[in-house]
Amino acid sequence: MSVKSTAVGGSPAKSRAASRGRSKNRSGDGPEFVQLLTPEGERVEHSEYAVDLTPQELRGLYRDMVLTRRFDGEAVTLQRQGELGLWASLLGQEAAQIGSGRATRHDDYVFPTYREHGVAWTRDVDPLNLLGMFRGVNNGGWDPNENNFHLYTIVIGSQTLHATGYAMGVAKDGADSAVLAYFGDGASSQGDVAEAFTFAAVYNAPVVFFCQNNQWAISEPTERQSRVPIYQRAAGYGFPGVRVDGNDVLAVLAVTRAALDHARSGQGPMLVEAFTYRMGAHTTTDDPTRYRSDEEREEWAGKDPIARLKAYLDREGLADEAFYAEVGAESDALAKRVREGVRGMPDPEPMAIFEHAYADGHALVDEERARFAEYQASFEDTTAGTGR
Repeated sequence: MSVKSTAVGGSPAKSRAASRGRSKNRSGDGPEFVQLLTPEGERVEHSEYAVDLTPQELRGLYRDMVLTRRFDGEAVTLQRQGELGLWASLLGQEAAQIGSGRATRHDDYVFPTYREHGVAWTRDVDPLNLLGMFRGVNNGGWDPNENNFHLYTIVIGSQTLHATGYAMGVAKDGADSAVLAYFGDGASSQGDVAEAFTFAAVYNAPVVFFCQNNQWAISEPTERQSRVPIYQRAAGYGFPGVRVDGNDVLAVLAVTRAALDHARSGQGPMLVEAFTYRMGAHTTTDDPTRYRSDEEREEWAGKDPIARLKAYLDREGLADEAFYAEVGAESDALAKRVREGVRGMPDPEPMAIFEHAYADGHALVDEERARFAEYQASFEDTTAGTGR
């Protein structure tokens, strides 16, 4: 797999000259973005970003997206059945996550939010570890240093500061690696993100900020988050930004790979805005029908990232029915493993929540532990002598 870029960020003149490989946003009058694969599955070229993949690598991207979507769908169903407390679906954002995740090197470090299930897949994090956290049986379930994939962050935007600090350390150590920090369009309004941009720029940190602009910060559209496109904010902090078609896995791969190379080469941070769409609810507690139209969703369904790549594979004769059947069988096996694995997870010991709050203990935690133990014991008293 090879990805090349003739320019990162690009000059205005070059941007205007790049007529192919770009398309308008949903309103039809906004800024253009990098595109290598049209919604109909037609391959186009771009003057600044290019990607050259083998048939096997293209099929691998398709497999990644299909399996990620199947896993995500199983998680939604498990939550509806009461097996998970909550789930944040990535439906519709598979290309943004798989493309960017596959652009990383093993020694790069990734800081996710709570929706980067596809990125976790590319970093070889077991899906059951993700589900364990949303089931409440662990606090993350994986060693961040084993996969260079940080634990999920629920607090909106705070991971961008963590990523920037880590990247500053990478630069001090002289390591040949980069940091990739994910956040959403809603998080772009958080002060933590603004501070992260400032520190990253001033210290020339090797970090790529990857914004998945899925159009809706829960029930607020992007238009209420910013007066300018999100990628243009980077210019105010002194580093380049680029908008990419977030439903085009090839373009996302090319742009993210170029951005990471930019950071590794000592040129400092970069902002990538993946223009995509959240097809499902913000989380399983949300009802998106209350704030967006069916027509909008149908419009974006026609830009589906998996269908787009499949159309290209079929057009070029790069995949056959045997391949699709194999992926389907693998998808079924993954779903079965997920269902059985979640239902077989043991409940944690109730008192374990107090064990690692502080390394050396704390008087307030000790008091809370004692009160909770008393509370637990009260249930035993009420069932004493009842045969239950």
